[in-house]
Amino acid sequence: MEHLLGQDWEIVSAGGATGEAFLASHNGQKLFLKRNSSPFLAVLSAERIVPKLIWTKRLENGDVITAQQWLNGRELKPVEMMSEQVVKVLKKIHSSKPLLMMLKRLGKRHNQPEMMLKKITMNLDDEILQYPGVKESIQFLQYELKNIYCEELVVCHGDVNHNNWLQTDNQLYLIDWDNAMIGDPAIDIGSLLYWYIPKENWEQWLGLYGVTLTSHLKLRMKWYITVQTLYFVQWHRDKNRFDEMMNWLHFLQSIQ
Repeated sequence: MEHLLGQDWEIVSAGGATGEAFLASHNGQKLFLKRNSSPFLAVLSAERIVPKLIWTKRLENGDVITAQQWLNGRELKPVEMMSEQVVKVLKKIHSSKPLLMMLKRLGKRHNQPEMMLKKITMNLDDEILQYPGVKESIQFLQYELKNIYCEELVVCHGDVNHNNWLQTDNQLYLIDWDNAMIGDPAIDIGSLLYWYIPKENWEQWLGLYGVTLTSHLKLRMKWYITVQTLYFVQWHRDKNRFDEMMNWLHFLQSIQ
């Protein structure tokens, strides 16, 4: 990758699960490089959801390298997820027509709950199914499937964990869009509320977002957070991360 920038640039891994992200630095200038980012990145940059996209270059082997502005910032702390700024950024994402149009152009379709349920039931192994609360959660998902229909479809980030929020001196960004999807806004809202916001503050948070806490919204949030939690349980089991697996199992029981 050095030939893209010149021999004077130092390029090191930026970490991450994929190993496709790098930090390039030279004379105090820094760039965030990533291999084979989605074209969706350009719209996210234009909407100021992620740090500015500087350039995109295609290599001879077909790989595409993107360079973004490297910003001095920090990830949010869990307690900061209650801030009004987080609400505004998430609302901006869910309301963005350019983001939705680009995902559709890229061939993304509605992430239908029927397919989500089918996928999670197929992926759970027999060992996981024996843990308390797992079978009950599957039964809940099956029983309520017909009751969670929502006409509103938006761009959902899919993983609004506090580690994916980058706070700079004057801007808050939501990064790591590998799991972006078109779906019910309750996918993102439910994760954020269940993970970070005390239930007694849900109505206030949703008021800032611009919706009312109805029984239907409660059901949709519970349905999607249950699917997501089951996914995390199995994922950590597959990675032999048993402490994390048990933490998610306990969280699953607290949901139900």
